Amino acid sequence: MSRVADRVGSGSFGSIARAPRSERGRAKAVAEGSIPEYELQRLQLDHVAPCPMNPRRNYGTEDQLAELGNSLAKRQTTACVAVTREAYLKLWPTHEGILKPAGAEHVLLNGERRYRSAQHVGLDALDFVVRDDLTTSCADFLDYLMIENEEREDFDVIERARGIKQLLDACDGNAAEVGRRRGKDRSWVGNQVALLTLPWSVQEAVASGELAERYGRRLARALKEQPGHDAESLLELAEQLKAEERARREEDRALRALAKSGMLSADNIQPAPQAKPLPEAGQAGQLAIESAALPQARTETAPVAATATSKKGITPALAPPVVSADNTGDALASPLPSAGEGASRAVLSADNTAEDSGAGQVAANPAETSEARTRVRQLGQTPEEQAATIREGCSPEELEALLEALMS
Repeated sequence: MSRVADRVGSGSFGSIARAPRSERGRAKAVAEGSIPEYELQRLQLDHVAPCPMNPRRNYGTEDQLAELGNSLAKRQTTACVAVTREAYLKLWPTHEGILKPAGAEHVLLNGERRYRSAQHVGLDALDFVVRDDLTTSCADFLDYLMIENEEREDFDVIERARGIKQLLDACDGNAAEVGRRRGKDRSWVGNQVALLTLPWSVQEAVASGELAERYGRRLARALKEQPGHDAESLLELAEQLKAEERARREEDRALRALAKSGMLSADNIQPAPQAKPLPEAGQAGQLAIESAALPQARTETAPVAATATSKKGITPALAPPVVSADNTGDALASPLPSAGEGASRAVLSADNTAEDSGAGQVAANPAETSEARTRVRQLGQTPEEQAATIREGCSPEELEALLEALMS
């Protein structure tokens, strides 16, 4: 036998069949370095017992087992892992009577789906690696068993919870140690084990994916708080939780849509209209005169005080001045709002004074109006001259007071 064949063993991994080495011969070969510490061996399947501690229960349908078995008959690309019967019974001596078949010399650690698939299609042997070094403690053995199973896509939530419970027992109930081994925290360990307290029918719903794991955890908490729950009431509670979650998602979508359209602020409150800041004192008089002197209708809100406020104290938007076609107050460009609408609209004539032509306008005597026009013209012939005259004769405080008086 060549040295290469001696290293790789027999079966699909080697082209030369050979019998397993004796323990003495293998120990000598390992010591001499002629073979690796764990050597591939061709083991008869009726001499290998499935591991009673394996939390996995689902190995696929008959068609899936047949497909994998036929593939193994052509080539086995990955060896199964086993330990000797003696090494296993040192960990669990009470399992002496439950290892089947009774004459099994090895106990399967990894590769039970391949083992079952090979049996399903009638294969009598597979390639194994014997790893007694993984039997240093129950916790180490189960930890390795969990690592192998978690790499499988079809390892379901309840099977994982079962494996965590076994590991927790092997660690004497130390959830922190289990969490350290699995890279999780203690609360995760507790949530996993709690799933096993659910009635079997609820566990099946979680295992199949019909019920999400997060609902299973919430049902487990409800069962702990109210032990009287049965499977039917727990499934009804799950439907209620699903409905509440759907309602919250729909509400969130609606709020996001409103926020996107600009109708809501970040705190879901419609923003109040922002009042424009008052001009500084030094600009008050000039702004007042220039605002009153514009002959055309403005597109911005005019500085006219509102006659009414809303119940919440928010000042409604002010309507712009309305000027008739001939710049007189005889005709209105649009109907005036009623008093209940909380808006005030001033009507300006060509000389920038308000005249009364009905409800909502300022009442004025013709003689008083003529006298007011004369006084305005005394300030200057143009609006610029009138504004300059007022600025020269008033202090900033007086200009501000004048502006307030004009707006009142």
